[in-house]
Amino acid sequence: MNYEQVVKNLWRHGDGQVPDQAARLKALIRYATLAPSGHNTQCWRFRIAEGAITILPDLTRRTPVVDPDDHHLYVSLGCAAENLSLAARAFGMSGEVTFHAEGDGEVRVMLAPCQPEVSPLFEAIPARQCSRTDYDGLPLADEELGRLQAAGTGQGVSISLLTEKKAIEKVLEYVLQANGRQIANAAFRQELEGWIRFGEHEAVEAGDGLFARSMGSPATPRWLGRWLFRALLRQGAENAKVARQVRSSAGIAVFISAADDRAHWVEAGRCYQRFALQATALGICNAFINQPVEEASVRPSFAEALGIVGGRPDLVVRFGRGKAMPRSLRRPVEAVLVP
Repeated sequence: MNYEQVVKNLWRHGDGQVPDQAARLKALIRYATLAPSGHNTQCWRFRIAEGAITILPDLTRRTPVVDPDDHHLYVSLGCAAENLSLAARAFGMSGEVTFHAEGDGEVRVMLAPCQPEVSPLFEAIPARQCSRTDYDGLPLADEELGRLQAAGTGQGVSISLLTEKKAIEKVLEYVLQANGRQIANAAFRQELEGWIRFGEHEAVEAGDGLFARSMGSPATPRWLGRWLFRALLRQGAENAKVARQVRSSAGIAVFISAADDRAHWVEAGRCYQRFALQATALGICNAFINQPVEEASVRPSFAEALGIVGGRPDLVVRFGRGKAMPRSLRRPVEAVLVP
């Protein structure tokens, strides 16, 4: 299939053909894989057991430069778990999520029969995306902000919605500071390049990574895309683009964990995913601007500027209304299943 056919086949609800329990469980995992992950690494594996699906970290898909403590990796597991839980309830299963810290840690989603619940968040799963583009700059209604606040709050995870220009500019100051440090880091640039899929054929073949068009760049052969990436990725131009996009947003959401550990990182992922799905259901776009939480040299001063004491700023997300962007892809369910 070509890129457009793969997108149409992937980003959709199921056709309702789930003849047996095995097909039903694979359908749940397909919904889980539609969650976001850092650089679209899809850093997860799934194990089916009696009455449960376990989500395991795939440490072969780490991004050690941008995510040296695997924070984003475990956030990604939380995003996948939230999708799986929402899909389970739509299929008439409970979908209770727990984190188990032993070893590399795992997220377990318990499945028991219950009354089916097809929620607006479940309906939004195939439409959700990280929209890396300019938004329309218009404010959101108070009711919409209230729904986003409620969706993004969890156990030990809070969300701060910043909509005043002064507060947005303060966050932007740290985003640009951290963004400049990342771009100046040759290892960061190399790691990012390795996860970009420059052309449609490359994106379809890999089924992972960041499709160039989803970031606003043209699709090109890999040799040309790499040359353009290396020639054009410059601090001044990138900071100007980031500043324009942030200033076009209706606001910024900062997710804050009460404790800095993997259990809270997973919970932050679940909270973000609910936030993103609620935004999608309301016709609101969102995209990560995580630079100030990724750069360890910037994160403490960023937390201090936000008045965060005793917790960790986990995720920084801009939101507003804008256009849909081309989509990155996903690997098939069979590629992420383990015995």
